[in-house]
Amino acid sequence: MKSLIIAEKPSVAADLARALGKVPKKGDHYENDQYVIASAVGHLVELQMPEDIDKKKYGFWRLETLPIIPNRFELKPIDKTKDRFGALKKLLARKDIDEVINACDAGREGELIFTYIYQLAKSKLPVRRAWMQTMTPAGIRAAFEENHLRTAGQMSGLADAARCRSEADWLIGINGTRALTKRMFGKRAGNVASVGRVQTPTLALVVARELEIRNFVSRDYWRITAQFGIANGSYEGVYQRPGYKKNDADPHDRIDRLWDKADAEAVLADCRGNPPAAVTEEKKAATQIAPRLYDLTTLQREANNRLGLSARRTLQIAQALYEKHKMITYPRTDSRALPEDYIPTCKTTLQALEGNLAPHAQKALAEGYVRPNKRIFNNAQISDHFAIIPTGSEYKNLDDMEARVFDMIARRFVAAFYPVAEYDVTTRISTIAQKHNFKTEGKVLTNPGWLAVYGRTSIDEENASTSDSQSKIQNPKSKIAPPLPALTPSDNNQAKTISTQLHAEATKPPPRYTEATLLSAMESAGKLVDDEDMADAMKERGLGTPATRADTIDGLIYQKYMERNGRELSPTPKAEGLLEFLSVVGAEALTKPDMTGEWEYKLRLMEHNNYTRDKFMREIVDVTKGVVERTKNFEEDETTARVTDIISPTDNQPMKETLRAYKSQDGALAIYKVITGRKIEEDEIRQLVAAGEIGPLDGFVSPRTGNRFPSKLRIIDDPKNEGQKKVELDFGNKVDLSALTPVWTDPKTGEELCEAPTNYILRRRNEKADGGWEQTFSVGRLMCQKPIELDQAIKLVTEGKTDLIQAFISKRGRPFDAYLLRKGARIAWEFPPRAPKVGKDGKPVARKTKAAPDLTKATKIGDSKAHEGGTLYETADSYIVAKPGANDEPRIVFECKKSICQKDIALNDVQQMLADGKSPLIEGFVSKRGSQFNAYLVLSKDKKKADFEFPPR
Repeated sequence: MKSLIIAEKPSVAADLARALGKVPKKGDHYENDQYVIASAVGHLVELQMPEDIDKKKYGFWRLETLPIIPNRFELKPIDKTKDRFGALKKLLARKDIDEVINACDAGREGELIFTYIYQLAKSKLPVRRAWMQTMTPAGIRAAFEENHLRTAGQMSGLADAARCRSEADWLIGINGTRALTKRMFGKRAGNVASVGRVQTPTLALVVARELEIRNFVSRDYWRITAQFGIANGSYEGVYQRPGYKKNDADPHDRIDRLWDKADAEAVLADCRGNPPAAVTEEKKAATQIAPRLYDLTTLQREANNRLGLSARRTLQIAQALYEKHKMITYPRTDSRALPEDYIPTCKTTLQALEGNLAPHAQKALAEGYVRPNKRIFNNAQISDHFAIIPTGSEYKNLDDMEARVFDMIARRFVAAFYPVAEYDVTTRISTIAQKHNFKTEGKVLTNPGWLAVYGRTSIDEENASTSDSQSKIQNPKSKIAPPLPALTPSDNNQAKTISTQLHAEATKPPPRYTEATLLSAMESAGKLVDDEDMADAMKERGLGTPATRADTIDGLIYQKYMERNGRELSPTPKAEGLLEFLSVVGAEALTKPDMTGEWEYKLRLMEHNNYTRDKFMREIVDVTKGVVERTKNFEEDETTARVTDIISPTDNQPMKETLRAYKSQDGALAIYKVITGRKIEEDEIRQLVAAGEIGPLDGFVSPRTGNRFPSKLRIIDDPKNEGQKKVELDFGNKVDLSALTPVWTDPKTGEELCEAPTNYILRRRNEKADGGWEQTFSVGRLMCQKPIELDQAIKLVTEGKTDLIQAFISKRGRPFDAYLLRKGARIAWEFPPRAPKVGKDGKPVARKTKAAPDLTKATKIGDSKAHEGGTLYETADSYIVAKPGANDEPRIVFECKKSICQKDIALNDVQQMLADGKSPLIEGFVSKRGSQFNAYLVLSKDKKKADFEFPPR
């Protein structure tokens, strides 16, 4: 008889076959006298959807059919992988198979993949579990040893937690999304208010931070610095306010901040004339311990800070290092410790490290640094997996980013064993006029300890990579002070006051979340925690798991709830509307990170058989019913609406602000707070009502492409409802040239410049044209969020170039300066020369210039409909759109590889994407994990590349 081994993906099945005795391939699986090794391709089975349960009842979204609470959750094979499931079902039914071994990924999701396959196949075979921490051949063989294979009873808690996670997400996601979508959008097609057990409280964190920034009231304060001179050089001191006591109620209060300008000027007056300062100083030794080993969230956080990688991309790279290259241990872990019996393994791994880490690893072994240490080796801090470390496997050919992430992991591993870094800290107080203290702090590295692994030999070297990112998140301005010039006997404990300076500053709002800081907040259920040990204690109650947090963030971006602006994450008006609606209907349960973190904590308890599945699901059902009932029964009562000072043109009465709109009291006019993806502020609504129009305004979002565009808003008579008015977008596309009023006439040509809704239009007489006028040139009145003044439009027409216009805002939210050029009927940009890049020595560093693309050998296809003035080319490996650039060299504005995820991309698919923003559905992509998927190619927001859009399940 044989054992059937089911792996999560084909590449893992191949690794198992090689490690377990070179099991030969037989069709789609591997087989010898002992094993049959097959695989899924990720999830093959899913929960039935409501329409699968009862298509007539649940096929259409109706409030009256909610909540949907199945008595038993039934399963179905996923359509696109139905054949793979069928093949596994046949293997499970074979007469010569007497047991099945679950070799899916060692975690909750891997357990769910196997459990659902086993259940839907209705197998009765006994089950054992292979729990692989590394994918090296030795690690695989160890996991399959008889005494290491786990029984079904040992895995029952993890299986229950996996089912509960899946069913809880179904209950809250399906019911919450249907209820809120119907109440928020009614019958409007294409609008979905998606909610989820983890995604909605995560979104609540981002929205709360945005509101905190928006409502922040800045306060002025003053700081005083002084420059002092002694025999060995000069140093700077910062004034310290006397009698300062930390005030927890005022987080902006500091010992160096004066809140009254008069007090600051009085101190400055006492320092006039640069009187000598009495100097006292205190020296003491200090240490800094090495950072702990990586778990997945910490790795994602630091890779985002250091390398700019998204959480999802970091996980993909770590998974490739684990699965493909066999160079690190299992990455989807929340532990930062190793087993207490792992000391011999660590010594072997250190011995195998290569490159510039090898000398540091050899020193750790030679000096006996690898010894029992509870910060590193601690069974109590390990659940199912331990910290991410190298395996000692031979070095592979890694791509650049894989190599950099591996270096982070390997360097952290070596540094963890090293002793503390030792400093001498000098605190110097320079007192002017016998009462005004100025503080200076300097540090000298006396023993680099673990910092030597990072190449640090002195304390003033900049190195953002070595300390835990959490402290940098909380105090990003913290700097290591340079060494102080030493006092000598000749100074006689006095310093010359060279100068004093008053600095006027203001408090700043908290920063927006980045992926790094949001991951931290998710890990601790919304509580940003500085202390490393405290942060570890909070992990148990985090939002989601290390393996799912990246997908949660990406999902919120995909659903248009959040946007990436550079590294910052900001919520969209859709997100704010959802959270506001949840608050009004009393469904805050979905938004509370602490409560959802508590659920995640209970799932963790369940994994270890310390919490029952029935009890957890009863809690989820109760919350689901409560959310649905409150949403269904909510009625917007306009009697409680806020009365504004905006006078409606329909009845001359003040308009009322309701949850979603500003409405006239006679019901003839409603102006929604969010129009085409843009939030309309109250001041803008006030202007719109007063003038009947406003704009052009930037920031409207195309629901089809996601691109931003400017438009005017106008109040017009509603042609479908007599006596009613409505707001419409006016893009200025259909302009009657003869109806425009000129604002300037060219004295040389007689051409007239007119203001259209969104553009300045230059027109000239042409009796043959409609209306007797033809357009010769136009320029937007608002470009990249910057209004173009009339005098600059005139200069563009007459001289062909504007003055340097400052503070355009790029699509990534970054300010830039540029000239506008007129090239015939189109607009071009010209950028001023960049300021020279300065090196550490203060001298300019030559910038590397990119060679202009050579398109002389490319095939010219035609115009790109998505890029005005752009031409589509086909090269040997890419489709490229180029525009004329500086010195008439081509400037690439779009590039799409001809092969993506092992799928050849046809020219007509790219042409349709450039025309419509979206290609037809393309089948047969292959992910890095080896699973096939189907997707549309969609033009990215900046129109520079193609992104994936996945069809609904």
